[in-house]
Amino acid sequence: MTTCKALLISAPSSGSGKTSITAAIARWHARQGLKVRVFKTGPDYLDPMILQRASGHAVYQLDLFMGGLEHCRALLAEAALEADLILVEGVMGLFDGAPSSADLAAAFGLPVLAVIDASAMAQTFGALALGLQQYRSDIKLCGVVANRVGSAGHGVMVGEGLPANLPLIAALPRNAALTLPERHLGLVQAIELPGLDELLDGWADAWGAAVKPGFEFASLRFEPAETTATPPLLQGRRIAVAQDAAFSFIYPANLDCLRKLGAELLSFSPLKGEDLPDCDALWLPGGYPELHAQTLREHPSLFADLRAHCEAGKPLLAECGGMLCLGISLTDGDGQVHPMAGILPGQALMNKKLSALGLQSIGWPEGELRGHTFHYSSLVTPLPPIAIASNPNAGRAAEALYQQGSLRASYIHHYFPSNPAAVAAFFSTQFAG
Repeated sequence: MTTCKALLISAPSSGSGKTSITAAIARWHARQGLKVRVFKTGPDYLDPMILQRASGHAVYQLDLFMGGLEHCRALLAEAALEADLILVEGVMGLFDGAPSSADLAAAFGLPVLAVIDASAMAQTFGALALGLQQYRSDIKLCGVVANRVGSAGHGVMVGEGLPANLPLIAALPRNAALTLPERHLGLVQAIELPGLDELLDGWADAWGAAVKPGFEFASLRFEPAETTATPPLLQGRRIAVAQDAAFSFIYPANLDCLRKLGAELLSFSPLKGEDLPDCDALWLPGGYPELHAQTLREHPSLFADLRAHCEAGKPLLAECGGMLCLGISLTDGDGQVHPMAGILPGQALMNKKLSALGLQSIGWPEGELRGHTFHYSSLVTPLPPIAIASNPNAGRAAEALYQQGSLRASYIHHYFPSNPAAVAAFFSTQFAG
């Protein structure tokens, strides 16, 4: 059992400023020489990119559905062995979703810091904070942050209605210069923000100036999880992974899972013109191919190499954006049609509105995997699915899984630790060419 200071940062709703506050706290303490580990509740790729830059360490998911209780316990225990401070950014509002951020806090006894956007309220701030504190008895709200206050007086006003056992930890002023740009899937990727480090330092400075003297993080005991050794089912297999701004939606835990299975990972960047490495299997993760379709199309060998890979019967897993690159064409948000690899029959189209969002459970031929879906595009294909996912929250999102030879494709972003054996079985198969 290991002791480490820890905190979960949540809010009444999305858009309250959880990411910026979490990043500010992480950056502030990392600059003080502390080892900070940050986690993100639920499926997300974009916020963790920001938090990784803020903390200087890869950000892992804590999701009670995708990974399960013991997997989350193992990640926290591992982090506690090396960290001085563990921060967990929540998802949506504190009680939203199933499982929710509150469920995670209750499972591990994480104290909760509530970030409330105070820009359009005064005394009601206290009522909202009190409601968050009393809604569930199995979590503990240790304090509140008033975000985007209009003045010092406004910051004092919103804190006046708080009870003594729910202190105002900080009141942070509105500052348009300390905001991040967004696009259809959320925040712009960290690798696309050249001034990100200066922005993070600005957030850290704002936190340091606003935090009340005497605020202390609670120390928690993290118990090691009951885990079994992962057999090296992919020993000797070379798996290529596309990684750049077009293919960036990658859980660090997925890479860890493949390595623990014994695979050698070969990263390459199609956007930089790099060739597909000599490999036994290939993973094309999601990302933003619609923003880079012309560059991908102009790659001298990418599409031909992908076709040759499949013709050789080598496994290829394509997720969401990775799948869109394999169709006949991709119509971007401006209506421009881009010819793609032509391996997967069908056309992809970017839509103006959200197409699907939700947790997913999918029955691969090798076993059940879990993950999530989140996309603004649609795929029209005559290819019949080999499986249809289910949504644990009874949502409408239920994605198809397609198989054509050695190619397996879906809008689902799979979480490999949910079934390492199934992932290994697919990536180790030699299909008929």
